[in-house]
Amino acid sequence: MTWLKRIRGSVERSWSLYRSDFRSMDRTQIFLLILLTLLAAFMLLPLVFIFNHAFKPLHELFLFPPTFFVQQATIQNFTDLLHATQDTFLPVTRFIFNSIMVTVLSTVGMVIFGALCAYPLSKHPFPGRKIVFGVILLSIMIAVETMGIPRYIVVKSLGIMNTYWGHVLPILALPVGVFLLKQFMDQVPNELLEAAKLDGASEWQIFIRIMIPIVTPAMATITILSFQTAWTNSETSALFMQDDAMKTLPFYVESLTSNLANTVARQGVAAAASLIIFVPNLIIFLLSQRKVIQTMAHSGIK
Repeated sequence: MTWLKRIRGSVERSWSLYRSDFRSMDRTQIFLLILLTLLAAFMLLPLVFIFNHAFKPLHELFLFPPTFFVQQATIQNFTDLLHATQDTFLPVTRFIFNSIMVTVLSTVGMVIFGALCAYPLSKHPFPGRKIVFGVILLSIMIAVETMGIPRYIVVKSLGIMNTYWGHVLPILALPVGVFLLKQFMDQVPNELLEAAKLDGASEWQIFIRIMIPIVTPAMATITILSFQTAWTNSETSALFMQDDAMKTLPFYVESLTSNLANTVARQGVAAAASLIIFVPNLIIFLLSQRKVIQTMAHSGIK
């Protein structure tokens, strides 16, 4: 088949390039390559364990000494997860849908508002700019638990309890994202923006057509951070959602084994649910890893 030939040709070309590069290495480079390869394999072990753990039957979950790889793989844990809420009016798919909605809205909002906040801090020297930026940096050091009561009062005053906005607004501000975008925008020469203004470009055109394409690698990094924050967040469900129909998957996973008299029941269900929560994070990172590397490597524009 054509696509098989393309894959085979791509693999052969990659292998030939790797072999030629390997031959040109000295002993120090070869040693570092082997060392980094072993380190990468070691760092992959938690990923392998998460996938194996989700497919273990109940008796393998409690073996001692524990086994790293699954011996008798089963999808019973995922089946039990789907039937875990059969005695209620809400299926587990409702929690998954809520998580998807909240994650999409929160991620888009955090990226947009982060860029809109970082741009004037970087390129518009308004009075008090350093104070505002200092407050943003200070907010990074504040523990999330200390903001629980103020957030609850604000959300209740706005009347957005038991709504998707009650999930989104409390986590919409991402100080780390503003900091990273601002530092990245500082590297863009002001002469480039001034030239665009001389050509008749408006402020919005400069921001959308010039600044955003340049800081795309940083925005990809912010997207990953925002996605992880929103997808794994269970605080908003616990504090602001009294209606079970508005709660998210991470809160449901935490409730699977909480308030139980033992630590045996539903462990297989919890393992399957943990894998479901983990996989989207892995996919988003794999799709954006090149942009993340560019964010860390860039020292200016090309």
